[in-house]
Amino acid sequence: MTALAGLFVLLLVGGGVGYGAMQIMRIGSYDDYDGEGTGSVVVEVASGDTVGDIGKTLSEKDVVASTKAFTAAAAENKRINSIQPGYYLMRSKMSGKAAVSHILSEDAKVGRVDIRGGQRLEDQASPNGGTTPGILTKLAQATCTKKNEKCTTSEEMHQVAATADLASLGVPKWAVAEASKAEPRRRLEGLIMPGIYDVKPGESAENVLRDVVTKSAAQLEVAGLPKLAEGTEHSPYEVMIIASLTQSEGLAKDFPRIARVIENRLGQPAMRLGLDSTINYPLDKPTLLTNSSDRQRPGPYNTYLNYGLPPTPISAFSKEALQAAERPAPGEWRYFVKCYPDGTSCFAENQQQHDAYIKEAQARGAF
Repeated sequence: MTALAGLFVLLLVGGGVGYGAMQIMRIGSYDDYDGEGTGSVVVEVASGDTVGDIGKTLSEKDVVASTKAFTAAAAENKRINSIQPGYYLMRSKMSGKAAVSHILSEDAKVGRVDIRGGQRLEDQASPNGGTTPGILTKLAQATCTKKNEKCTTSEEMHQVAATADLASLGVPKWAVAEASKAEPRRRLEGLIMPGIYDVKPGESAENVLRDVVTKSAAQLEVAGLPKLAEGTEHSPYEVMIIASLTQSEGLAKDFPRIARVIENRLGQPAMRLGLDSTINYPLDKPTLLTNSSDRQRPGPYNTYLNYGLPPTPISAFSKEALQAAERPAPGEWRYFVKCYPDGTSCFAENQQQHDAYIKEAQARGAF
């Protein structure tokens, strides 16, 4: 090859007009790759990112050839304005048009976990004989993508939850002492709030839990803890326990009265809480129904045998349940039962009223 010919080849590759490995084209004033791309690249769309910010991120990761390649293609697709923060699985060397189309597809979004009120850390037995993933398993699953081999296992997530320093995970200072007394596998129960969490694929168990628990701590502070506990007779951690019991025992519209029943029972030295949800909690059962043998099983969560509150929350709880625990409805109720098929509860002040509601509930087929 002559020196002139060699220079010509370099100009072709360097100038981006050759197909070759780069597959790059010059369109007007910007570079753009040709095609759907190859491999896999995880990118993050941060809260508040503009289309230009997203394009810059994609360009820096070599998903697109230039920021302009993405923004020019995005200008032709109004759906781009609906893109949500989080993690997206893209490919290397995509055309701007292909990148816009892919990032808006359902296949691109990865690492999203939806935690709802009433969910627990541990997996639960489902009625069909299978298993419903708990919060820790769901977080572990979110570290995996279809094309990402580096995943955190559920076992690793459980191990970190049970052994890592609570303060280093972001647990609020006012909750550390009481949570530390719990059985290791229960320490983080109630300290992960309901909400949408974006988990980075391939992230370690400790980093995932630190991010989620820290964000939850911020939510608890916004909701009023620990300050609002000062207006109760409970510590902030005990308010969390009551909120989780309230969440697990009924519908949102009944939360204030359920919380009042709990308070009224706690106010009677000779009265136990007698909540079925606490019986099933260590058994990892989602149903509220219990049998006599389970109710006679000794343990710290058996509120049929023990007086007072269980040692930890028994589920994630919503802001509505927390508000009910902080400010229960006024009333003299000491009993309640789900008395309608939709889950609505009936509240009674004495055993006679309660027994009548139970018969009505059975007649309606409520349970």
